[in-house]
Amino acid sequence: MKHTETFYLFNTLNGQKEVLEACDPEHLKIYACGPTVYNFAHIGNARMAVVFDTLVRTLRTVYPKVTYVSNITDIDDKIIEAAIDQKVEISAITEKYTQIYNEDMARLNVLAPDVQPKATEYISEMIELIEELISKDFAYEKEGHVLFHVPSYNNYGKLSKRNRDEQIAGSRVEVAPFKKDPADFILWKPSTDKQPGWESPWGFGRPGWHTECSAMSKKTLGLPFDIHGGGRDLIFPHHENEIAQSCCSSANIDEPTSYAKYWMHNGFVTIEGEKMSKSLGNIILVRELTDSYHGEVIRLALLSSHYRQGLDWNEKVIHQANKLINKLYEIKDDLSEVEVSNSTATDLDVISTLMDDLNTPGLIAELNKIVKGYNSSEEERKITKEKLILIGSVLGILQDESFNKISDELRNQIEELILKRDKAKKNKDYEEADKIREELLNLGIEIKDTSNGTVWNLKS
Repeated sequence: MKHTETFYLFNTLNGQKEVLEACDPEHLKIYACGPTVYNFAHIGNARMAVVFDTLVRTLRTVYPKVTYVSNITDIDDKIIEAAIDQKVEISAITEKYTQIYNEDMARLNVLAPDVQPKATEYISEMIELIEELISKDFAYEKEGHVLFHVPSYNNYGKLSKRNRDEQIAGSRVEVAPFKKDPADFILWKPSTDKQPGWESPWGFGRPGWHTECSAMSKKTLGLPFDIHGGGRDLIFPHHENEIAQSCCSSANIDEPTSYAKYWMHNGFVTIEGEKMSKSLGNIILVRELTDSYHGEVIRLALLSSHYRQGLDWNEKVIHQANKLINKLYEIKDDLSEVEVSNSTATDLDVISTLMDDLNTPGLIAELNKIVKGYNSSEEERKITKEKLILIGSVLGILQDESFNKISDELRNQIEELILKRDKAKKNKDYEEADKIREELLNLGIEIKDTSNGTVWNLKS
């Protein structure tokens, strides 16, 4: 390990904060469930991506090697429906929105995963997994479907802490006549001639959603791996089902940690106190948001609440993040000539904040302290720059060398417009003055009339 301090994570499986002990201290492995690509990414999708990207960045200051896998679900009933609605091939939907998702996440400084497997590329591994489950009597075939028999696995419900009745009531699968038990879930389903599918021992069909992640994680990381993560909405049934089928097929049936040792889940994003939904028309798309705010501002706002807690997205949250980012870049620019060691201290105390269950609000509080206490003494300037380099690298901010940079040409244009406006005001031509103010706003410039004249800054 690169770091001597202990790393703590809250493990959903055991319901408590635990010391992170990697299966291999030289190589930590993470899998996080990625998007189902049939539409634009929203702010909820972005929170998961930013949280786990920040975790990976932090862990790379601790472990010699970290492998991060986050998948693309490119076969799903929602995708099929979207393709039918748009009258295009499924591949046209999945390729388009995979590219858009990756572009949107890149705007938020989310690093590309080491591996980004697509479900359709691992069909043979899924078929193999299902065959293993059938051979061990954990799954059965009925009417072209293959289902996992939930009562056959005694540890079912350990992750979600749901009892038998809750499992049945909360299951997002249809209660069909071919099921032996209402809680049984689909591993493979038949496809019509008009639906995508693959040949299998059970006929032409396609995998169930849960089957996909079990097969991809095993193939890309091996078993067991260290951390499995995703949004809270995936705890049941998706992650519960993953544990069941993975432990019963090739891992240790009696030990859920034989699949993944630690389970992490980020909280939901609400919009001004309400759940995001199409019916409320309050879904915020990342692509639209980045048209108004710098990606680092959005990223910082997403990290402003502890990952396990809910995050209420509102104007105050984004405004505070915007204000802080701008101040930090001002300090960074002021420190541009300060020389620091190439081996910028990864043992600075500030990193320990993230090592306590990824406490990003605590580290953001440290950034606010830096802003409030900034001074010009040479020694303090060196320490401050070292802190900003380290914090920026783990939080994924302060990475844009062109942030709020204004060309000489634009600066001259701004000054000319302000002089023109001052003249219009002096002549009491307030209509012209307002027109110039609007013109400046269109250039991204806010102005303020003070007793010392007109001052301007970049629109926040």
